Amino acid sequence: MRSTRFLLVALLAAGLLAAAGCGGGDDEAASDTETTETTTTGGTELGFTLLGSVGPGFEISVTTPGGDEPGTLTAGSWELQVDDKSSAHNFHLTGPGGVDVSTEVGETGAETFQVELEPGTYSFVCDPHASSMNGTFEVAGS
Repeated sequence: MRSTRFLLVALLAAGLLAAAGCGGGDDEAASDTETTETTTTGGTELGFTLLGSVGPGFEISVTTPGGDEPGTLTAGSWELQVDDKSSAHNFHLTGPGGVDVSTEVGETGAETFQVELEPGTYSFVCDPHASSMNGTFEVAGS
């Protein structure tokens, strides 16, 4: 009986150690991704994909398909997929080369834009709440 209990405790301890060891790898992978400065993943027939999101609260963001902040992007053709989750907000992207695309305040849903990103700084805002809902990202030459 004691050997059975000992075996069960040993197996439980080994399982917990294995699970704890697996968790460490995720943190390392996440920190490696966060330090990446140039995005080259998430291709479409146009080139690359960015995800924009606004709402439902006072949140606005641009991320890569992997969920990371974009860092410095490569110039070229990009697809911007926006998820507008609140009728009180909109998502508005502006930048070099005349980029100026937005969703409508009062509407919700998904909208996709094709944008040609040139080197420089791009700004995204919720127009009604621009002072608190805003961000930027950089684009480098290709």
